[in-house]
Amino acid sequence: MKVAVVGATGLVGSTMMKILEERHFPVTELIPVASEKSVGSMVTFAGRQYPVVSAETAIAMKPAIALFSAGGSTSLQLAPLFAAAGCRVIDNSSAWRMKEGIKLVVPEVNGHVLTGDDYIIANPNCSTIQMVMVLHPLHQRYGIKRVVVSTYQSVSGTGQKAVKEMMAQRAGLEEHSVYPHPIDMNVLPHIDVFTDNGYTKEEMKMALETCKIMGDDTIKVSATAVRVPVKGGHSESVNVEFHKDFHEEDVRHLLDNQPGVIVVDNPAMNGYPMPIEAEGKDEVFVGRIRRDYSQPNTLNCWIVADNLRKGAATNAVQIAKLLIANGIVTT
Repeated sequence: MKVAVVGATGLVGSTMMKILEERHFPVTELIPVASEKSVGSMVTFAGRQYPVVSAETAIAMKPAIALFSAGGSTSLQLAPLFAAAGCRVIDNSSAWRMKEGIKLVVPEVNGHVLTGDDYIIANPNCSTIQMVMVLHPLHQRYGIKRVVVSTYQSVSGTGQKAVKEMMAQRAGLEEHSVYPHPIDMNVLPHIDVFTDNGYTKEEMKMALETCKIMGDDTIKVSATAVRVPVKGGHSESVNVEFHKDFHEEDVRHLLDNQPGVIVVDNPAMNGYPMPIEAEGKDEVFVGRIRRDYSQPNTLNCWIVADNLRKGAATNAVQIAKLLIANGIVTT
């Protein structure tokens, strides 16, 4: 099976290749794709060296699956060309997520929606993925009315340049090009661009994508997305109002039995999810599970995940594996 990774030299692209290898994905030939300046350079996968090629060369090689992490404009341009060549595209940008007829998939939540007609499949926003992983079993049992979420997102969500900028600032250098303000020793309530309604695009992504993935447009989501000086791993403070009441023990039981979710909730022993412990792992971690006593049927929790893995690369590879498991792509 030929598998293309478009954006192979970036943070998410390199993580995609790592996870393909870790999960023993049936790759017979890797096709790494990047910008013209990277064409001809080499990447290592499963002990072999592969040359980076252009998109045109990759399409001509007829991959069965292409994992995209090269930005929205690139995806809008190239994904249809790969799909027209019979390739299944799994795209990590925001370009296709809210397009009519394009599936937006978290395998543990709505993997059942995939069919043989899907040639372009959207990978959700990193913060949305980890939130819906926790919300899904709770929505099935209690019905979610409203979600208020504040995120604490690491700089790796912006990319390699942002990580380098934060570390340079930490070393005392006046590095200042990625963010509008210093990020080290600071917190920026500003992720993506501001829209006319005062929310950023990142915040609106969480609201719109949650409804699409959960298949319920009645869920109300209000988000505040914040960049924090952490290298890797996103955290979220989530307040959920349900239609039905709940017992906290039942909530923990539901989350304990949700595939891909790990409950870390032992405050007496300082046990709660943290990005430093989630980094490098594929699971979504949830803790600080407690009733909101200010209003009925409302729960507070704290959700943490590695944004490069489950928030991006791992979810994309899981979609690819689901395509094979369902016979949509044959090995």
